[in-house]
Amino acid sequence: MSLPARLRGALAAALAYLWSGWGAITSLLLFCALWELGGQVYGDLVLPGPVATLSQLGNMFDTGLAWPELMISARRALYGLGLALAAGTMLGLVAGRSLTAAMVSRPLITLLMGMPPIAWLVLAMLWFGMGDATPVFTVFVACSPIAFAGAMQGSRTVDNKLRDMATSFRLPWWMMVTDVHLPHVTSYLFPSWITALGMSWKVVIMAELLTTVDGVGAAMAVSRAQLDTATSMGWIIAVLGLLLMVEYLVLEPVKRHVERWRTEAA
Repeated sequence: MSLPARLRGALAAALAYLWSGWGAITSLLLFCALWELGGQVYGDLVLPGPVATLSQLGNMFDTGLAWPELMISARRALYGLGLALAAGTMLGLVAGRSLTAAMVSRPLITLLMGMPPIAWLVLAMLWFGMGDATPVFTVFVACSPIAFAGAMQGSRTVDNKLRDMATSFRLPWWMMVTDVHLPHVTSYLFPSWITALGMSWKVVIMAELLTTVDGVGAAMAVSRAQLDTATSMGWIIAVLGLLLMVEYLVLEPVKRHVERWRTEAA
């Protein structure tokens, strides 16, 4: 393929990706409109509107208050999430290749997913004290079953006929992984990873609220004590903004690249 054709293809893919974001932008604008309506009905003390909240958030960044706390929470969330995705994905892929392992692990995963994160947090406080290990462990134990379930389901549902055909053609093992297993498994992995990403931030902020003196959760505890609703809302918007950035600027482009075979097949 010539260079101009590649550039045109890359430009078309970039425009298609940007165009696909209009649906997300529309939903965000609708949410802001409902938020503004609620602020006008209940007042700034109960529910500050988007303008007041964003103004307070801007002040938090200008004064240097926001970034250090966000980075502390992000570090804890990403440590726990990274460990959960690595362990849960690898164990799920292994369990998906064995019917016995899948049957044995299913009730355990159901129990782990059904156990409230606050219960794990209480146990972590008893085991690890009031340091970084408590939120990291709580994120890990809350997110790893999600990654495990997605990986196991993806590994179990690989098309046996396609795998048998690849075996009959004596494809090398790396082609079996990249051309047969990976395209199918990733369609299960990415939704579970995105779910785990959202869970990690919810859990880490809850853990910080109860166990630490720094991070977004601790900062929200201070604003709650001061009845500063605008600052609390500002922290919430900052966390949601980071979540959207990670999902749409990191995970979504990777997902589109890995699953480009869907577009090519269509």
